[in-house]
Amino acid sequence: MRKIFKSLRRYWLPVLMVALLLVVQAYCDLSLPQYMSDIIDVGITNKGVSHIIPEEATPEEYDYAVMFMDGSEKKAWESAYKKGDSNYLRKTDDEEKLDSLDEKLKVPLLMDYETSHMPESQFKDIVYDMLESQAKAQAQQAGISEDQALQAVPDVKNMSVDEIGKLLGTDISSFKEKNEKGKSITYVDIRPMLEPVIQSGAGDQLLGNLREQTQKMIDSMGSTILTSMGASYAASVDSKAGIDMNALQMKYMWSVFLKMAIMSLIMLAAAVITSYAASGIGAAVGRNLRQDIFHRVMSFSDADMEKFSTASLITRSTNDIQQIQMVVVIMLRVLLYAPILGIGGVYKVVQTKANMEWIIILAVAAIIVFVAVLMGATLKKFKMMQKLVDALNLVSREILTGLSVIRAFGRQEEEAKRFDKANRELADTQLFTSRAMTFMFPGMSLIMYGTTLLIVWVAAHRIDTGDLQIGTMTAFITYAMMIVMSFLMLTMISIFLPRAGVAAERIDEVLTTQPSIMEPEHPEHVEGKKGIVEFDNVGFAYPDAEDEVISDISFTAEPGTTTALIGSTGSGKSTLINLVPRFYDVTRGAILVDGVDVRKIPLDELRAMIGFVPQKGVLFSGTIASNLRFGDENASDEELREAADIAQATEFISEKPEGLETHIAQGGTNISGGQKQRLAIARAIVKKPEIFIFDDSFSALDMKTDAKLRQAFAERSAGSTIIIVAQRVSTIMHADQIIVLDEGRIVGKGRHEELLGTCDIYRDIAESQLSAKELDLETEA
Repeated sequence: MRKIFKSLRRYWLPVLMVALLLVVQAYCDLSLPQYMSDIIDVGITNKGVSHIIPEEATPEEYDYAVMFMDGSEKKAWESAYKKGDSNYLRKTDDEEKLDSLDEKLKVPLLMDYETSHMPESQFKDIVYDMLESQAKAQAQQAGISEDQALQAVPDVKNMSVDEIGKLLGTDISSFKEKNEKGKSITYVDIRPMLEPVIQSGAGDQLLGNLREQTQKMIDSMGSTILTSMGASYAASVDSKAGIDMNALQMKYMWSVFLKMAIMSLIMLAAAVITSYAASGIGAAVGRNLRQDIFHRVMSFSDADMEKFSTASLITRSTNDIQQIQMVVVIMLRVLLYAPILGIGGVYKVVQTKANMEWIIILAVAAIIVFVAVLMGATLKKFKMMQKLVDALNLVSREILTGLSVIRAFGRQEEEAKRFDKANRELADTQLFTSRAMTFMFPGMSLIMYGTTLLIVWVAAHRIDTGDLQIGTMTAFITYAMMIVMSFLMLTMISIFLPRAGVAAERIDEVLTTQPSIMEPEHPEHVEGKKGIVEFDNVGFAYPDAEDEVISDISFTAEPGTTTALIGSTGSGKSTLINLVPRFYDVTRGAILVDGVDVRKIPLDELRAMIGFVPQKGVLFSGTIASNLRFGDENASDEELREAADIAQATEFISEKPEGLETHIAQGGTNISGGQKQRLAIARAIVKKPEIFIFDDSFSALDMKTDAKLRQAFAERSAGSTIIIVAQRVSTIMHADQIIVLDEGRIVGKGRHEELLGTCDIYRDIAESQLSAKELDLETEA
């Protein structure tokens, strides 16, 4: 993970923008369930009434409400309304202020509602208590006992509402309505009866009892019933004031719908922009990683390249980077979004006050255990997968590049078995992980649906007791699913992280490998470039090797001369010339170019002085002209033709219909080995360097072409230093200086004629290739 985040460091600003957009998206996403809850609880159940404070009240209802208030409550009530033409109008629609008024005035307003919607049995109890209080007061004034006074109190419990009204001399009406549970009940509006009593000052005890009973009711009843009672009171008062309750309900529904639509559009826009930005960041990360790997590999020496196989480097530059690119996109869309959504969901769940948080904790614990089991079974397999991809790529590359050899030796079946083994190992690993991951979706679905079922079962009991509203239950279910989904998203990305983590480590391994050939800390520049190459007691050992493969090499190659290296296979010829352009660095002694140690010359400057022709002609896809211009991208067509003519390539180029624009396939597979070698030589000639190095570059040429090429080249490169590695004596017999190597040491140095007489190894090589006549030994014989 640390290495993946490391690749995102340079994109901190776009990542921050994505994070902010995800916060916006999560906010909108988390708002929608609450809006849906409001539609159910307020819009449908409470008919669009969301507060206890009515929007409008008739003077009669306004005064009735004041009747049950103390001083501070009256002040708050009066400050909330203004007098209209006929009714009192609510001044504010601010939700916070209305919530504050609801909380402050809920007791007197519910007292008002209770007395205007009092069940018949409760009404009779209150009348009896009132008559009883009056009888006791009269007994005290008359000087008689309370028992005698109470005997005169009528049995109101067995009287009808109308009879009680006549008894009290008050017009009391009764009506039938369905309560919150849908049951039809007879209610009595007793406020006309209480009004004269309260106004006379004799009802203080009665008001105190009513307030105490209402407070106990508020404390004991569920929030759902309390909210429903408050909404019923406000709806009743609004209706009496002439407000169309159907229109009010539709207005509320449309307002919530509009908010939901706006939130949905914002959420959609944020999601689209985030996806676009995440994809762009992922693509940029992949692009930059490929560039970084390419530039790092380009700086590797041959020794560094041996640490990684070509197939492995290709896999790291393609498949591994694709894994990281995919995970970066998923991280920005899922890994960042999941905790935001989960934390927001927890906050919203707490706000619902549903007291069912334990269900979510149980569900999350089940998810963690389930995923831990899956990851424990598959993590090692995920880590193995990239290595198996490497192995398959290696086998495939070897078979494809060596197909002709495989056919020539009849090894098709053996190589097919080798490929099948690598393929089967990768397929078996992928099959194991895929089969294990098939349990992910059904397991998660089981946990999610089980969570939903448990929430509904628990919520049903709380709804029945009036402690929970239906809309709150639906919101809780949605929030619970969001929290579970956030954990699910985190676990899903954990499937990709192990493999991406391995890929990141493999890429980091390349990027953190320091090249063994470094630019000099204090560079020295070559003044007046001539091309003098001097080997001063040079020794070289390959990395991690104990013995030197080249020892005590000292000679000088001068401009305008040809220095040839010859020796048996493995004598160190190619290794020696690879030290000049610093493909390797000497481990002892020094190589000087124009008197400056090559390790102190900037690499670009050093290699710009050298025209190197490798033993195997390497061409790139493009045209003949584009390959020749590797030496000098500004070379004219005339200079290309001149170089091709010197390299004896003009004949086969002219035979091509497109000439210099003839297409060259990757690796030059559409031309012969000799043609590739000649084009490689022409490429070096186009460069016009001070130093030419030929690593057995004439081996693919026939003797006639070899002789013509060397003659034309000698005329063209009169002022250059030429170093040739050759196996054929005929190629180097006219060299100004021949160095004979054996087991990494110089065993002979001189011209051809001198070495025939002074160096047995050279003489043996010459006699094995040329006749006595060709060696001018007839007289000796």
